[in-house]
Amino acid sequence: MWTVLNWIARVLTILLLLPPALILLYRFVPPPVTPLMLIRSAQGHPRHSQWVGAEDISPEMFRAVIASEDAKFCRHHGFDWQAMNEDLERYEEGVGKLRGASTISMQTAKNLFLWPGRTFLRKGLEAPLTAELELILSKKRIIELYLNIIEMGPGIYGVEAASQAAFHHSAKTLSRREAALLAAILPSPLKSSASKPSAYILRRIGTIEVRAEDVPFDRTKICAVKQDPLW
Repeated sequence: MWTVLNWIARVLTILLLLPPALILLYRFVPPPVTPLMLIRSAQGHPRHSQWVGAEDISPEMFRAVIASEDAKFCRHHGFDWQAMNEDLERYEEGVGKLRGASTISMQTAKNLFLWPGRTFLRKGLEAPLTAELELILSKKRIIELYLNIIEMGPGIYGVEAASQAAFHHSAKTLSRREAALLAAILPSPLKSSASKPSAYILRRIGTIEVRAEDVPFDRTKICAVKQDPLW
């Protein structure tokens, strides 16, 4: 009996300590693979990815992805509580489904450790991983990880591979419009195309370009504004 309990305790300890240990490692080295990459490979999608540092990504890409995915990225500590409350209120009023108000930090945590889907189990696991990510990594490293592992097409991961596939040049030279195109396909990368955008994507990039103009940017830190206090 005690042997079984000891083994259970050891497994739980490993499960608790492994994510922060990996996050600490990812402060310095790129993650070799993600769960989603493995899932897509099993589904028959060849993997195309190429790690690039923040200095080799156009500032326009940072502005575009913050404008489209998480306008408060530089101000929150991983969770946009206001957006989450508004999402819950709309759900309780019967207006749409729960979307999760996912931030860039939450998406990075999910992509590093979890699987796609909207189950309560996955969201429950995502929350502590997001908190650990924000505690251990800088905002610059979080969005650098995000832009290198995010799915941007069938078998395409990261902004460099996506830029090469769509525009045949590096992510470092992305224009404002090209960056907006890549950001616009993120909600549905398997259905949308940056090289052959639909009418919906073309409308969406106009909004992203306008919002991106208001995103402060600092090349050394990425975020040019201070975070809101925790309490």
